[in-house]
Amino acid sequence: MITKEQVLKALKFVQYAGMQKNIVDYGFVKDLEVDENGKVTFRIVFTTNQKQIEEPLKKMILENLADEDITNVEVTMDITLADAPKPPSQEQPKQPQKPQPPGPIDKDPSMIPQVRNTLLVSSAKGGVGKSTVSLNLALALAKKGMKVGLLDSDIYGPSLPIMTGLEGKQPKSDGKQIEPLEKFGIKLMSIGFLVSKDDALIWRGPMVMQAVQQLLKDVNWGDLDYLVIDLPPGTGDTQLTFAQKLNISGAIIVTTPQDVALIDTIRGIDMFNKTNVPIIGLIENMSYFLCPSCGNKDEIFSSQGARKQSKELSIPFLGEIPLNLEVREGGDNGEPVVIGKPDSEISKVFLSCADNVIEALPKDGKASKKGLLSKMKSLLN
Repeated sequence: MITKEQVLKALKFVQYAGMQKNIVDYGFVKDLEVDENGKVTFRIVFTTNQKQIEEPLKKMILENLADEDITNVEVTMDITLADAPKPPSQEQPKQPQKPQPPGPIDKDPSMIPQVRNTLLVSSAKGGVGKSTVSLNLALALAKKGMKVGLLDSDIYGPSLPIMTGLEGKQPKSDGKQIEPLEKFGIKLMSIGFLVSKDDALIWRGPMVMQAVQQLLKDVNWGDLDYLVIDLPPGTGDTQLTFAQKLNISGAIIVTTPQDVALIDTIRGIDMFNKTNVPIIGLIENMSYFLCPSCGNKDEIFSSQGARKQSKELSIPFLGEIPLNLEVREGGDNGEPVVIGKPDSEISKVFLSCADNVIEALPKDGKASKKGLLSKMKSLLN
């Protein structure tokens, strides 16, 4: 008798060109059943912009099952096509042009009308702990008595559900607006609350931009002093969407001390300068490791790179966050360090950053550019 486990084992060898994982690990296989006569039925469900994928993928699936003597199979290809690329023009190709800066800004203040301050947390490079900083900074602002929301805007790799212990939880909706989840006294929203953790979102840029905007305007954020937006890595469409659609109050840039991260940081700073987004300051994550036994300070990833760069670029340096087991455990266990270890030195760094944010961006949302520049100057060493 054929079992589901045998079917899934065979399907794990199906990895279509361009896929980094097999169709089982991606979560494409749905509604798998094996009836009493040994007939296997299932659906293949995902979104792609490759119109030609359906038939060759189905053939590959049936061939891999046949190799395991599984031949009584009914597979339904439930594939949604994203925006397909346009056919190449017959006209003569144009000469390549120098990239142009973003066009005119078309702000939409109706998106989040009750949010007084919108704060971006950015890193042009992935893996620097930006999401950890975003969450703990939002919680630190809440500890200062502020009404705070946190938006995880990374469509491809949302981390907020795990870091808050809300994995598998879904927000409620009245058909018009989505109610954000709440925990630790702040409002939370992520694409990870709306789709299964096993579903791979194979979306092109326009679909991602539409999803990002819906996470703003279709969510009932309500009355907030600060909406912290955790940006995905890079300087692409998502970052430009926020810069062009929202009245951004300011941005915080997260980096690590090594040169490769600092080079990308400069690109991120340049992006914000071109889109007229004020930069509140720079945070250096994983600055050093403090041995809990001997107290030795080991600067694993280089020394004070972000502090030096902040001086060179005339950007306030907001603080150093050490490489610490408590931070990692807090993120994995759904209890961020500001909540789980409120009296720790790391929590004090986040609370200090929150003080700087509040001073630079008062909760009434009326900070002047002159006032912000004055605060920035006072923070420079």
